[in-house]
Amino acid sequence: MHKVTISSTGEEFSLPHNAHLSDAAELQLAGLIFGCRAGACGICAIEVVAGGGNLSVPEDSETDFLSFLGYEQRPVRLACQCKLQGDVTIRQL
Repeated sequence: MHKVTISSTGEEFSLPHNAHLSDAAELQLAGLIFGCRAGACGICAIEVVAGGGNLSVPEDSETDFLSFLGYEQRPVRLACQCKLQGDVTIRQL
């Protein structure tokens, strides 16, 4: 299990290895909001505060969409597209 910390709310939860961050939606956490869960709406954009190397490598479609949204210069990911491979600290944008 890997620990996810939401820096803006202080919430912490654990998910298994290679679980999507969107699995946290089932936990109904106030610190994370999801929309389409398909990487097409941008509602679940998160800033990776710590542990970015513990997330799956973004696919080109995610990177392109984040660039379109204006996030190309920041450590931002779409939570619905991230798989956990270690502990991370994130902040919903």
